[in-house]
Amino acid sequence: MFLTISTTGHAERPATDLGFLLHKHPDRAQTFSTSHGTAHVFYPEASTERCTAALLLEVDPVALVRRGKGKGRGGAPDAALAQYVNDRPYAASSLLSVAMSTVFKSALNGACRALPERAREPLALRIEVPALPARGGAELVRKIFGPLGWTDVDVTPVPLDERFPEWGDSRYVRLVLEGELRLADALRQLYVLLPVLDDAKHYWVAPDEVDKLLRAGEGWLATHPERKLITSRYLSRRWSLTRQAAQRLELVRLAESDDLDVENVDNAVDETTDTEERPVPLAERRRAAILAALRTAGAHRVLDLGCGQGQLVQALLKDAAFTEIVGVDVSVRALAIAARRLKLERMGERQAGRVTLRQGSLTYTDKRLKGYDAAVLSEVVEHLDLPRLPALEYAVFGSARPRTVLVTTPNVEYNVRWETLPAGHVRHGDHRFEWTRAEFRDWAREVADRHGYGVEFVPVGPDDPEVGPPTQMAVFTMTAGDTAHRTEKKGEAA
Repeated sequence: MFLTISTTGHAERPATDLGFLLHKHPDRAQTFSTSHGTAHVFYPEASTERCTAALLLEVDPVALVRRGKGKGRGGAPDAALAQYVNDRPYAASSLLSVAMSTVFKSALNGACRALPERAREPLALRIEVPALPARGGAELVRKIFGPLGWTDVDVTPVPLDERFPEWGDSRYVRLVLEGELRLADALRQLYVLLPVLDDAKHYWVAPDEVDKLLRAGEGWLATHPERKLITSRYLSRRWSLTRQAAQRLELVRLAESDDLDVENVDNAVDETTDTEERPVPLAERRRAAILAALRTAGAHRVLDLGCGQGQLVQALLKDAAFTEIVGVDVSVRALAIAARRLKLERMGERQAGRVTLRQGSLTYTDKRLKGYDAAVLSEVVEHLDLPRLPALEYAVFGSARPRTVLVTTPNVEYNVRWETLPAGHVRHGDHRFEWTRAEFRDWAREVADRHGYGVEFVPVGPDDPEVGPPTQMAVFTMTAGDTAHRTEKKGEAA
């Protein structure tokens, strides 16, 4: 199997810089051993104006068969069906991706000691793969490479037999990519997408493949329109790995959209901190107050927005009155802990049908959250920067519009009663603010007025006569006019 990488240059920036970036000298042909054969790197042309590096992989058919024997690990899908007659030695596949990672390891990482600035700059690249298996046809190849910054994606189907055009095209294409990209970005794209288009891997897909995918897909995969297909195929449709990769990629996308680091977005609060430990009964009282308010409102289908590690979801599941419970959180870690807490994998079918855990940001509208009886934001708002609150407000009260909304948040006035909390400190390091009772009520009333809700306030915990309760809760109820309008609209839709 064969691949060429070409670039152009001039006297000040000669095209032969490609040799430095690939760490392969243009004047020498080099040979490397791989697990399934021998890789050769050579330069068909190397001048100041134009330079082409070629990677030729000679696959050892005997080694391929030996490694593919037996079922499961190491078995090449096509070779298992036709051990002695197959396209593995000729068509670009995961074998070529592995060879690239072996031969061009430093280039894939964007490292070049000789020309570090050149490695960080886009090059005028032309990459050609003469025989690329494309399960999905030429159109899928264009859809996958088109959004990646290439100015020209030339995909030419290879006929089954040129002597018999009526037989049609094969599943192979000739791919030529042209554009200005960093060499490392181009190589990473190929590393991921060659096995994706082939839709087969010659080795067992282990959990560490998720990390490989995210490293190679950094900067382009999280926002790619075909992200789901790429992820599923790269991970050989292993459901658990695909779900893990999808959650982590969604976290990257959300972080990029808010110009934040992933660590700042995936900021699950450890359940051993905050008021779960100072004191523990307050967390229990908060959940009891929420459950009581939900029962009073007659809610059956409930959203737990910012569900964290699933304590409230667990409490809701114990009451059969709540027929559908959806926990939403941006943190992958929190959702994983919640799933373990709830024992979702061992839960009975009827009980599991009542609960859903979903990753999502509360500052973005989501049509899947519409139509519920109630939504709970328990100790959530204080974890957002104040400029983000209007976005959360619209997503919950303006878009999702549940009939009842419960919001709990710490009362900063009560902090003086925490003997272990230094003066002037908030209760948790991730709290962006903490409101007084007056500030919370002003915010809640403004939100209610803007979106057609009434609001009442309920103390949670001991109500100190001087500083009030440790937790304050607002109960928003959609006004009669808005409720009637919503019912009317649902009737029209039906």
